[in-house]
Amino acid sequence: MRSVLLRSAALLLVLAGCNVQQHQQANGDALDSEHPGAPRWDNRTVQQLREAVESRTAHGLNQMRFTSEAQGDQQLTQVALTYAGALAHGAVDPAKLYDLYTVPRPKVDLNAGLAAALHAGNITGWLNSLAPQDANYRRLSQAYLKLRQQPTTPTANLPDVGDVIRPGATDPRIPVIARQLVILDYIDPKAAQGSRYTPAMVAAVKKMQADYGMKPDGAIGKEALAILNLSDVDRMRAIAVAMERMRWLERTPPATRIDVNLAAARLTYWRDGQIADIRKVVVGEPDKQTPQLGSPIFRLVANPTWTVPRSVQENEIEEKGPDYLEANNMTWKDGWIVQGSGPKNSLGLVKFDMQNDQAIYLHDTPAKALFGLVQRQRSHGCVRVDDALGFAALLAQDEGVLDEWNQALASGEETFVNLPHKIPVRMLYQTVLFDDSGEPIVRNDPYGWDDRVGEALGFKAGHALRVGTTQADIGP
Repeated sequence: MRSVLLRSAALLLVLAGCNVQQHQQANGDALDSEHPGAPRWDNRTVQQLREAVESRTAHGLNQMRFTSEAQGDQQLTQVALTYAGALAHGAVDPAKLYDLYTVPRPKVDLNAGLAAALHAGNITGWLNSLAPQDANYRRLSQAYLKLRQQPTTPTANLPDVGDVIRPGATDPRIPVIARQLVILDYIDPKAAQGSRYTPAMVAAVKKMQADYGMKPDGAIGKEALAILNLSDVDRMRAIAVAMERMRWLERTPPATRIDVNLAAARLTYWRDGQIADIRKVVVGEPDKQTPQLGSPIFRLVANPTWTVPRSVQENEIEEKGPDYLEANNMTWKDGWIVQGSGPKNSLGLVKFDMQNDQAIYLHDTPAKALFGLVQRQRSHGCVRVDDALGFAALLAQDEGVLDEWNQALASGEETFVNLPHKIPVRMLYQTVLFDDSGEPIVRNDPYGWDDRVGEALGFKAGHALRVGTTQADIGP
């Protein structure tokens, strides 16, 4: 009877979607259920595993299946470990999807957890404890399940047929267009009311058209609608990707940290578990992407100098000649171009030194106008901070070195101020944010990074909101 039950369970666990293999090889023999004294599967725990895997839609994993070619208890163990791994640290390894990913990951002993769950006869409770437990993950799950209940057609919310919408026109499509412009940060919600194509909306559409490489004429035709259109299938895919990215993150991050959302170009400073500051940043442009990394700020640099990277030196500066160097306070030193301290320095008046081997850091910039743009993927890869001097003063005050920082800044010379405690920084990529009511909203995907995650989760390529920006200056 037991063998029949196991075979039946195995069949039930072969579920529709794309196969998941990446965890099986690593975990397949980790828990030897045939070893004397090892916890064994019984009818109750087999049923719990089957029900858990069948409910994987709540985690956006319904496009995947969790199977094993083994037999008996070993098969069940491999399926359990594979599914548990998907919940605990993601169904795919981000380090295999991206050239660089160093954001701290969850560390979970799945083998010990499964053994304890089998011993207690509570596979359900163990699996339920592995995915993120915070409110945002629950909101994403609820939104995904709600979209799944609707007809799964790729129909967009806005038909790309009909007349071009021109300034001053009244059109039933305007409220949906206005909603998407608000979500993308092109217009204030108060200016996006009614069914009339108002001057405020025209200005917003022109900004959007310029960011996406279109003629900024304000006319909403097929190209503009393609940017503003997202079907329910597109939203489902984006939400599933967002849940996967959350599963990649450690469940209890440092209470004091800085999170930079590269997709939205925003920085959030957490102090003792509370949000202390949110501000705009400028990050790497699409062909000079800022990587997803985790590394701490360990010191502030007042009045920094800038040693120009070889790529910038050779491709963007050398041909400009000595007059350009003199005008920008640049000199040759030991074969490198070095820009001296001062208001024209590309790092501005403060650099936030970080410990990584990618030469990625936060800094000030003289190009203040970039913070007024909606799409702020404009740098060579480093992160420029809006009102960086104010942010530096905030960090220095919180770390008890404000007087030392003020003296360093006033000196006018490059001066280093060590922080008593390193502040962890996480460069994240989040294309789904939450509005004031907690409702998930899908933003643009400036680097196109959702595609590779969505494909790994079993989704077909969808409609991605991409930007096409060009650098505004030579700064990092």
